[in-house]
Amino acid sequence: MTKTALPQTMKAAVMPQPGTIIIEERPVPQVRADEVLIQVMAVGVCGSDVHYYEHGRIGRFVVEKPIILGHECAGVVAAVGSRVTRLREGDRVAVEPGVTCGRCSACKEGRYNLCPDVQFLATPPVDGAFVQYMAIREDMVFPIPDHLSFEEAALNEPFSVGIHAAKRSRLQPGSTVAIMGMGPVGLMAVAAAKSFGASRIIVTDLEQVRLDAAARLGATHTINVREEDANERIRQITGGVGVDTAWETAGNPRALQSALYSIRRGGKLAIVGLPAQDEIPLNVPFIADNEIDIYGIFRYANTYPSGIEFLASGLIDTKSLITDRYPLAQTQAAMERAIHNKSGSLKVMVYPNE
Repeated sequence: MTKTALPQTMKAAVMPQPGTIIIEERPVPQVRADEVLIQVMAVGVCGSDVHYYEHGRIGRFVVEKPIILGHECAGVVAAVGSRVTRLREGDRVAVEPGVTCGRCSACKEGRYNLCPDVQFLATPPVDGAFVQYMAIREDMVFPIPDHLSFEEAALNEPFSVGIHAAKRSRLQPGSTVAIMGMGPVGLMAVAAAKSFGASRIIVTDLEQVRLDAAARLGATHTINVREEDANERIRQITGGVGVDTAWETAGNPRALQSALYSIRRGGKLAIVGLPAQDEIPLNVPFIADNEIDIYGIFRYANTYPSGIEFLASGLIDTKSLITDRYPLAQTQAAMERAIHNKSGSLKVMVYPNE
C-alpha cells in the first residue's frame, strides 16, 4: 500500500435495527494487495436501501445485525494496494458494488451477477457505502472523466440495471417500449432505452413529477395511471398492436399485469422490480397464446464502462434527477425523505465527506 496521510478513523452511518440510523466512528479500512481505498464523495439512496430501512429484509436477504446501507457510489482513490496496476491515488471513480468470485460457472460465462458468492454492498451481511472511506477490489472500480460529477457517476448503478434489461430483452433500435414505474431505476431505464435507440418510450406512474422527469430523459409518451387506463392509452398509441417490449420496474403486482397486457404478440417482458410478495397471478394462456418471452433481471453484468461513457456524453440530463442532498450525519433524514416525499423527490444523495 502506498503511504498517504490518511486518518485512522472515519464516520459511518450504521443501521443498528430497521428504522434507526446512527453515526459511529469506525477504523478506516486497510486495503489488501488487490484493493483500492475510496474516499466516498456521493451515494444515492436506492429503493433497496429504503426497503431494508423500513422492513429489514428483501426476499432471502435479512438484516440480522447492524449494517451500513448504500451501494450507488462514486469517489476518489485515496490509497492503492501493492498489486494494483490500473488505478492511482487521486483518480475519480465510480464503484460497481458487487465483488464476485471470478471462478464459478456464472462468472466464467460472463454472467457474474449470478455469482453465488457475490459480496454486494449493503446486502446483508455486507456493509455498504454510507461511510467516508471504503476498500474494494480494483476490478470493480472505474475511472470517470473530470466533467462527470460524482452524483452522475453514482447514477451509473441504477442506469446499469436499465442497460442490462435492454440487453437481456434484446431491445432493438426503432422499437417501442413501455416502462412501468418511474422511480429512480425506472427513470434511468428510460435513459437506457433511449441509448439503445428505442423510437417510442411509453412510461407510466402515479406521480406527475416523475412523469415530467421521464419526459426530460427521453420518454415520448407519459401516462398518469391515476387519471387514465394505461393499457387503453398504450393501445391508442400503438394503433391497437401493443409494444415490442415492456419493462416493469416498480415491483408492483398491478403494474406487472399491466405490463404483460401492453405487449404485442411475440413481444417481450422484462421483470426488473421486486414485489413484496413472492407469487403474483399472471395470465398463462395469454403468455402462451401470444408467445411472450419473459426475462428476469437481476442487477447487471459488464455494464459499467459503457454506462459511464453514455452518462459522460451529455446526451441525457441526469443532473436534474438529483433533488435532495444530505451530509452523512443526516443519513436517517435522507432515508425518511426518500420514503415520504415521493411526489417531490426523485433522487436523494448523501455526501459522506462534506
